[in-house]
Amino acid sequence: MQFQIKRDTLLKSLTVAHNIIERKNTIPILANVLLQIKNNILNIIATDLDIVFHDQISDLKIENDGSTTTSATVLYDLLRKIPTNLDITFVLESKNKLKITAKNSKFNLLCLPIDDFPNFSNNFKNDPLNLDGQKFLALLNKTKIAMSNDDTRHYLNGVFMHLTESNGRNFLTGVATDSHRLSSSSLEIDNTQDFKPFILPRKTVFQLCSLLSEMSEPLFIQISENKVMFLIGKIRLISKVIDGKFPDYKKVVPMNNKKVLVVKTKDFISSIERVATVSLDRKEGLKIGISKDHIQLSVNSANSGDGNEKIQANFNGENINISFNSKYLIDIASEVEDSNLKMNLNDSVSPVLIEDISDKNSYYVIMPMKI
Repeated sequence: MQFQIKRDTLLKSLTVAHNIIERKNTIPILANVLLQIKNNILNIIATDLDIVFHDQISDLKIENDGSTTTSATVLYDLLRKIPTNLDITFVLESKNKLKITAKNSKFNLLCLPIDDFPNFSNNFKNDPLNLDGQKFLALLNKTKIAMSNDDTRHYLNGVFMHLTESNGRNFLTGVATDSHRLSSSSLEIDNTQDFKPFILPRKTVFQLCSLLSEMSEPLFIQISENKVMFLIGKIRLISKVIDGKFPDYKKVVPMNNKKVLVVKTKDFISSIERVATVSLDRKEGLKIGISKDHIQLSVNSANSGDGNEKIQANFNGENINISFNSKYLIDIASEVEDSNLKMNLNDSVSPVLIEDISDKNSYYVIMPMKI
């Protein structure tokens, strides 16, 4: 195997491959990336057995076909430290030695045989679902904030993707919850055939967000019994889905909260951040005193002091005092696109519905804290 490639071209792909592999793993081959030259294309494959990343690069000069695996972390770090836009030559000198040269630099990396690398079969037979990548990215960004990280309820450690219908229109809806907060976002789709609901694991969600934020190509999704494949340009990301039943989230979405608070989104975020600064432990809670034309935000920490701030707002109900986890509120408010944030309340202990006036297809639910 021998080929020459631009450093920047390869680094872009290696950045994703490096993020996929598990650093601490007991199977040495899983720390490696597979480099395969075949049919005038460089295939780059990395996996942690739950996610498979497969990229194809055709912008390179090939001398000889062949394949090998080498440490994804070492190769990634090496490429990062080589000057930008240099030509890099790869030569597989023996079964376990890969020579890399770039201008005045020369490196020999150890390799493992490709026979040990996992083999993946694609059993995606249904028609792909075509989506706008940037709209799907927005959906993921709005829902991922509420993903759980609790191993005892593994089915909450991701985003639940399913079809919903409203006013005769079909939507792909993502929902996540950690039981303290819930986020939901939808995008309209045409083709709903062969779609099976699935729970997308948190690691895959973050990898997809990273990929989609840098790519403008259309996105295609294909689903099998226990896997989902995302195709973006020449990149394929195949992920296992979470085996479990997502709870009936609609039961916790309040539909009859009549008391409406409207506050400037940016002012609300800035004020929370300032007031919460006095608390070293964000779990201590943010108290909000809601009145007709303003809200009073306060934090009182036994260890570090207290903070208070008043900002303008509009409220159509009787005065309420309510408390929240400040980080949860900031996470939600930061995803609201509209200049105003709308909170629908009932009382100081019931779930609160937060709406984005500029995005009718997204909403958030947050549980108050007891202080």
